[in-house]
Parts: sequence; structure tokens; C-alpha cells
Amino acid sequence: MNKLLVIGFSLGYLALLFGVAYTAERRLAERRSLVSNPYVYALSMAVYCTAWTFYGSVGRAANFGLEFVGIYLGPTLLAPAWWLVLRKIIRICRLQRLTSIADFISARYGKSASLGALVTVVSVLGIIPYISLQIKAIAASFDILTRGPGAAPAASGGLMGVGSALYTTAALAFFTIIFGVRSVEATERHEGMVLAVALESLVKLVAFLAVGVFVTFGLFGGFGDVFEKAAAVPALSRLFTLHGAGTSGPQWLTLLVLSVAAILVLPRQFQVSVVENVNEDHLRKAMWLFPLYLIIINLFVLPVAFGGALLYAGRGLDADTFVLALPLDAGHEWLALLTYLGGLSAASSMIIVETIALSVMMSNSLLMPLLVRIPATADQGQTRWFAYLGQAALQSRRLAVIIVLLLAYGYYTLVGHLLPLVNIGLVSFAAVAQFVPVLLGGLYWKGGTRQGATAGILAGFLIWFFTLVLPTMVGPGMLPAALLDHGLLGLDSLRPFALFGLEGLDYLSHGLFWSWFFNVGLYVGVSLAGQPSALEQRQASLFVDVFHYRTVFEGPADAGWQGAAPLPDLRALLTGFLGKKRTSQALKSFADRFPDAHPAETVATAADPRLLAYAEKLLAGSIGPASARLLLASSVGVEEISFDNVVGILRESQQVLEANRQLQKQSRQLQRLTTQLQEAYVQLQQLDQRKDEFLYTVTHELRTPLTSIRALSEILADNPDLDEEERHRFLGTIIRESERLSRLITLVLDLEKYESGQTTLDTEPLDVAEILGDAIESVGQLLRDKHIQLDVHVPPGLPPLPGDRDRLMQVLVNLLSNAIKSCRFDGTGRIGVGAQAAADARTVRISIQDNGKGIDPAYHELIFDKFFQAQNQTTRKPEGSGLGLAITKKIVELHAGRIWVESQPDQGASFSFELPFA
Repeated sequence: MNKLLVIGFSLGYLALLFGVAYTAERRLAERRSLVSNPYVYALSMAVYCTAWTFYGSVGRAANFGLEFVGIYLGPTLLAPAWWLVLRKIIRICRLQRLTSIADFISARYGKSASLGALVTVVSVLGIIPYISLQIKAIAASFDILTRGPGAAPAASGGLMGVGSALYTTAALAFFTIIFGVRSVEATERHEGMVLAVALESLVKLVAFLAVGVFVTFGLFGGFGDVFEKAAAVPALSRLFTLHGAGTSGPQWLTLLVLSVAAILVLPRQFQVSVVENVNEDHLRKAMWLFPLYLIIINLFVLPVAFGGALLYAGRGLDADTFVLALPLDAGHEWLALLTYLGGLSAASSMIIVETIALSVMMSNSLLMPLLVRIPATADQGQTRWFAYLGQAALQSRRLAVIIVLLLAYGYYTLVGHLLPLVNIGLVSFAAVAQFVPVLLGGLYWKGGTRQGATAGILAGFLIWFFTLVLPTMVGPGMLPAALLDHGLLGLDSLRPFALFGLEGLDYLSHGLFWSWFFNVGLYVGVSLAGQPSALEQRQASLFVDVFHYRTVFEGPADAGWQGAAPLPDLRALLTGFLGKKRTSQALKSFADRFPDAHPAETVATAADPRLLAYAEKLLAGSIGPASARLLLASSVGVEEISFDNVVGILRESQQVLEANRQLQKQSRQLQRLTTQLQEAYVQLQQLDQRKDEFLYTVTHELRTPLTSIRALSEILADNPDLDEEERHRFLGTIIRESERLSRLITLVLDLEKYESGQTTLDTEPLDVAEILGDAIESVGQLLRDKHIQLDVHVPPGLPPLPGDRDRLMQVLVNLLSNAIKSCRFDGTGRIGVGAQAAADARTVRISIQDNGKGIDPAYHELIFDKFFQAQNQTTRKPEGSGLGLAITKKIVELHAGRIWVESQPDQGASFSFELPFA
């Protein structure tokens, strides 16, 4: 195809992107957003599908069959969890105005500038090869389209050679700077860029589907025809299964893990999914729209891969080029041109978003922490210095875009053009995967520390570089081949593909295993061995419990500053980065929220600590959390509050007044502790007394039947000629006393089991009316002997009650027996038994009421204690052991219920207990 035509269409396509982005920016200025809907949001997330997807998936499928599915299956499986994980990240970034994965990790671990710099360096070194992958795709597709699939790569010089990729990259850099780095405030929405990326997602989807339909139904007779012909070729038939294609279980698992990690921590995914998110509710649709996009764009991967392998068998054509070569060789140049534009969309969208994200990270985490430490001179003035810093932040991002793309192009010319597309992408995925442990740990574990996060990421990165990057430098001759065969420094245990003697894994699984092994181990180990600072503790609380805070004015960070900061200086600082209009709007918003914290502005006016925290969050959106904290501390004369600062002030100043205040505070604490100790001592004395009384009562209760048994046994032993009737009477008494002794021991043991928590319930659905009837039948003879009238009221249709039948029978029989003992013996005794469901149908109340002598209200709680009758009865020995109500209460509580008594002296007593239906 004519080169000028291809170049013209390329430039025209980029011009279309400019027009779309410009329209979106104009509509935003008119407050009519084009991107504030879930469909654009989901399409922008499809920046995940880069040239790797468009070209590399076919190449991967042609060599390894279904293995390519793992890269897309991971995000699809993770999508349902976005509402838990990704929404939490979005909420945190919105509250703290975080703009990148480096800002996020830095802010979580004490707003550490060094940690943010480490994350940035790892991201840049890990993503540069990935960006070079896109440049390679652009160069290769241009060569194929203009010179044919079998042509050798063009020379690097001139517009018509590989330099075309450089010119395209330069155009994308210009686009990125215009629509992605237009303002110093990185949290500002890039609606033009987002809409352009969404459009590119549609273009690459349509283009890939078009070539897929052409190959499947144009060059072949449909899916069945392609697969039948592929199955007839031994080299292709093995690709129909993972095992046959040589994909091991660990390799498949590694692909899933890497893709799950990538969708969370890739800088471009963080940019579109988190920073560019307009509404958290858009996640609800993106949770199924994005996986659907991944499924659709991969429908024709296998047919195209098998079709190319069948048609180009023996020609040695790179499988990555099948997508473009098939329509071109078939004479469908316009379809080939559409396919080329689809690949250009896939590559350019990734380059645009990735360079925006990396430029913000490089500016916020590498440059700004150095600049903000430089104090303003007298000639400069603070206002001018702040304005200079704001411009430096903006210009540094624009410069970073150019630097990143030049580095990527340099990597491509030196190494990248020798490697398959997918290999480069997987290595980059493994690099950013080093952020996953500290990211998830920071979201759900408050114990993670800055030292632990730094040690984990650094160790993981070094292992990643040694096992996955160094081997790629052997092929181009940058490193000797002996490194792979004999290890670093000739040590066999330091071979990149068999580190520490671990063999049998593919290179990717091997590298990920060792990098995560050291990463997670050091992160957890160093964190547990250390102690987080006060700021880290506040940030940990805000991150882990973020849904407890509704606005940026809330959160533990609000109390993070001390000292007097002049309000005019604070305004000048914000104006330098946000501009006068944006600063006035922000301060007005704060004043509306906290009128008491924003008094009239004069030279002597000190900024409220809440206003300082709010200003810090505003600055974090422009220069990152670490730089914002450093700048606020150095520019307006305030410092953060921490326990270390308090101790330092006490040690250095030695102010007597402050020391006295601390002593008084300690004295009050000692007083409280003394009071608590006294109360505890009194409680211990009471418990000791109750223990003595318990032992005395148990001993007394045991001695009584034992005495009777011994006396009667001695009589029987000493009088062998005793009358038979008298002998039977004595034996019956001995049996009854033995049974009483056995019951008492059983009750004591049961109570001990209940109190020690060793008892388990055998729960089953119980009919309330049936179990009440069985309990009444058990005491029926006692009722008849004492001529007691019984009234039972159980409404029909009560739901089944889950419970232990034997235990609940014990409760009912005990309460009925107590009621019978308490009733009058003159024939007027009356007992009422009733059951009633609560209004909400969640519990049932069972009551047993008698007309006996009643119970004084002072003893309503005490009667459920062990041996209460024996301890408090002074007139006569009561019937029973005194353990019945104590055991009854324990059984009810084991059923998640409660029991109580309502009574007055001489007015009878009503014992009631409630049990839940579920």
C-alpha cells in the first residue's frame, strides 16, 4: 500500500482524536460533560487491551493455544470484587486527592517521599519496556502495510523507515501534553483524553472483529471449518488443550495472578479506573461491561491464529503479524488499513494514558520533593516562589512525557525489537505486581509500616530485575551467555532461571514466585518488627476505615498539624499552585463548612489546623501527598503532631510547667488505677467469700444424704434379724438418699460444664406446644397429689423453635417443679403456663406463673445464683439443692435467650424466658 496514503490516514486518525478531545473539553467548560456515564468509563478501562491484545494475543495463541485466555480471565474473575476493592481505592483517592499509584502507596505509609520515589522508579523501569512494545507494534504494522508481510524491516532513517514509529510517538506526545498535562492540578479530570481513549477502544474492537469475521467466514467456512483444518495438523491440534500446548499449571496460575495484579496497579489502569472516575456508581455497570468487552475482543483470536498458521505454514512469518498480513495478502487493502488503524488505536491509547500517569508520578515523587525543600530567598518572595514551584510541577510533567517516550523508543531500538510482544508485556506485568502486597495490605491491615513496604518493594524489584530483565539482555549481546548457564559470579545458585536451585518452573512463574516470596516476607516481617509512626497510624486508620468518613473535611488527618501558620501565607501558597480563582473557591467551600475555622484574613490571623489539613489535601492533588506535606511544613511554619515530637519537646525545653502538667495527669491516672485496684480487691474478696460459701454448701448438701446412708447401713449391718418390713423401709430410704446424692453431684457437674463452656447443644426444630405438654405430663402426678389447678394457653401456629429438647425439658420441668413447691397447699393452688410469639415473630416468650408466697424484688437477680436458697434462708432448710435456677439460666443463655422473674411478696411469682426462633 502507498506509504503516503498510510501516513495520511495515520495523521488523519490522530487529528480525529484531537477533534474528539477538543470537543469534550469544550463541553466540559460549558458544564455538559460527555464522559460522565458508565459506558464511556467502561470503554476507557479497555485501555487494558493494548497492542499486546490486538497483535500479541494472536501470536501467543498460535504458539501456545488457549494460554492467552489467562491474561483476560484474571480481570474477568476479579470484576465482581471491584465494588469492594476498587471502590475503596476510589474513595480513598477522592478524600486525599491522590493522583497515582505512587501517591497512593506513599500516602498510606506516612506520606513518605522516599517510598513514593521508589514506586515511581519501579513503575518507570517496569513500564518502559511495555511502552516500547507499543512502539514496536506501530513500526511493525507500518512496515507490513507499506512493504508487505514478508519484507525485511526498513532502515531506521527517514520518514519511510522505522522512524515512522518515532514520528507517530512524537505526535502522541504532543497530544498527551495538550490534553493530558494542561494543568498543574493532577486531580483535574482529563475529559478530552478519556473520551479519545474510549473512542479508540471502539475502533480497535471494530477493527479486530472485522478482520476476525473476514478470516473466519471469508478465508474459511466458519469456526467449524477453521478448527477442523487446524485439528488435522499435528502442530496445531496440540494447541486445543493447555497440556498439549505445553502450558503447565503454575504457568496458568501465574498468568491469572499477573493479570489480576495488572488491572489494579498498572499506572494507566489506575489513571482511568481511579483518577478519572467521575462517579463510584459507574463501577456497577463497568463490572460487567468491561469483562464483556474482553470476551468480545477475544472471540476471533483462535480463528485468526489458526488461519494464519494454516495459510503461512512454512513461511516463517511472525505470528504477531497475522492480524494485518491476512487481509493484506488477500487483496483487501482497505480492511488492512482499518486493521492498521485498530492496532494504532490500541498502541496509542496505552501510550497516552501511561505517559500521563508516569509523568505525574515522576513530577510528584522525584522532582517536587527536592524542590519544595529549597527555601524562598528574600529577592524571590514567597508568592513568586510558590508560583514558580507550580510552573515547575507543570513543566516537569510535560518534560517527563517526552523523557518517558524517548526512553521507551531507545529500549525498542536496543532490545525491544528482538522480543515477542507478549513476552515484553508479561515482564512489565511482573514488575508492577510488586505493588500488590503493599496495596492490599494498606487497604485491609493497619499494621503495615513504611519500612516494611520499602523493604518488600525493593526486594521484589531486585529479584524481578535479576530473574526477568537480565536474561533479555543476553540475546542482544549486552550480557554474556554464561550468566544464564553458570549464574552470577559463577555461582550456580544465582542462575536467573533457577535461583537458589529452584528448577522445573517456567521463567515467568519462577520470577514471580521468588519476587513475591521476598516481597511479602519482608513487608510482613519488617512491619511486625517495627512500630508505625503517629502519621502512619492516622493514615492506616483512614485507609482501612475509609467508609466511615464522608467528606474531605473529615478523617484522622485533620488533627495532624500544630503551630501557628499565617492565613495570608497559606493563601499565597495555594494560589501559586491552584491560581487565584481556584484558591478562592476552595477557601470559600471550607468557610461554608467551618465558619468558625475561617476568620477575617489579616497578617496576624493564624490558620486553623483543620484548614491546614484541607490545604494539604488540595496541594496533594497538584504535587503529591509527600511533597504537599513537606511544602506546608517548610513554607508556612507548621509541623506535624506526633508522639516523637511531644517527647522531643519535653526533653529539649525542660519546661517545669509542662512537666508538672504531665505529673498531674499521671497522678490522676494513678488515682484512677488505685480506685480500680481497690474495687477489684473488693470483688476478689466477695468472690472468695462466695467460693467458701459454695464449698460449705456443697459439703453440707453432700453430708446430709451420706449421713443417712451410713446410719441406715450400720443399722442393717448390726441387726441381721431386723424385721423384713423395717429392712425394706431402710433400704428404700438408702436408695432415695443415694438418688438424691447422685442428682446433686450431677447438678454440680452440669453447672461446671455450663460455666466452663464445655457443653454443646443438640439442636433440632421443636414444637412449642408439644414440648410444653411433655413437661406438664412429667409433673402431672405432683399436680394431682397437691390438687393444683393448671391453666395452659398456647396459641396455634407457632413456628418451630430450634433447641436442645432434653435441655429445654430440664428448664420447663425445673420451673414447673418450683411453681408446684411454691403454690398453696389448701386446695387453692393455681399455675398458669403460657407461650406467645413476639410482634416481630423473631422470639417466643414462655411464662410459668404461680399464686404462692412470692419473692421480694431485692432477690429477683440473686435467686439465679448458685445455692441462693441455702445462703439466704434462715428460718428453715428449703426444698431442693439451690442449683436448679442457676442451671436453668445457663441453659437459656446457651440458647441465646434470657430469663427473668416478676413477683411481689404474697402475690405469687411469674418466671419468663425468651428464645429466638432462629
